[in-house]
Order: sequence, then C-alpha cells, then structure tokens
Amino acid sequence: MNYCMECGTELEAKHLENEGNIPYCNSCEGYRFPVFNTAVSMVILNKKQDKILLIKQYGGADYILCAGYVNKGENAEQAAAREIAEELGLQTVGLRYNKSEYFEKNNTLMLNFSCTVASECLDGMTDEVDQAEWFSIEAARANIKKGSLAQRFLGNYLEKSHRLEPCTVLKDS
Repeated sequence: MNYCMECGTELEAKHLENEGNIPYCNSCEGYRFPVFNTAVSMVILNKKQDKILLIKQYGGADYILCAGYVNKGENAEQAAAREIAEELGLQTVGLRYNKSEYFEKNNTLMLNFSCTVASECLDGMTDEVDQAEWFSIEAARANIKKGSLAQRFLGNYLEKSHRLEPCTVLKDS
C-alpha cells in the first residue's frame, strides 16, 4: 500500500513499537495496516469421502476447486457452505479447515476447507459454474489445474489425510 485509503496522501514508513515499520499517513496522522480480501476455497467430498468435486468456471479450460469471497458479517465456515450451496446447489454437512495462503494476484487471503456434502446430485448447479464433475481421489489429483493454488490446496489436503475426522457438523441456524 503506497497511498492512504482515507485521504490519498503518499504513505511513509514509520516505526511503531512492537510492530516495526508500518505505512503512516502524515496528513491523517495514522498508521495504515494492510488491507486485503478474504476468500474460501473448498475441497468438496461426497458422503463416502471417496470422490472429489472439481469445477470449471468463467470459460476456463481447467478444473479447479469451488471458491468465493467471504461476505461482511459471515465467518469463513458460513462462507464455504454458502458458496457450495449458491454455485452447486449442494448442502454442506461437515467441514474442516485445512490451510491458508495469500494469493498476491488478487490481494486475497485464501482459506481452504475440506467439506462433505449431503448428495452427489448436481441438478442445482447455477450458471456461475460451467461444468462440475465428481472424480476419484487420484483422478482429482491428475485433473486439477497444474501449477494453481487449487492444486496446492488439494495436494496439501491429500498429503495430510483425506478423511474428515473430526469435523464440524453444520446445523441449520
């Protein structure tokens, strides 16, 4: 961040005790801590946890994980379940946090979850998703977009264990 988001003045580094050098606005007389987007990414599993759902989206040729931004007022778990319902028409019945990674390309902190859904039926898929397909664990590894953040998240999940125990069971609020 080079300019104050309040007044537009160019920021300068100023030492703040216990924090180090932080961007500072001389006009507003305030420190400006980093601002970024927050999004969720999901490894979606069927109830037996022997299949992974991958999607193609926005005209892309490659399979990726379902993902979306966290809305104001919701937590990451709620965002993960909402995105799965909105894009795929599937009900999330369990989820577990896996890993996070900062994605510089769009200034976003990505929070990855593994999620179990109630059904494999894709009749509720919206036009936000071009294609969705259930893959075996190894086929998902082979078909996900190479070199992508989705591939890193899926690889991390598969390395740790592809069983969701223990998990958070979602209940209607």
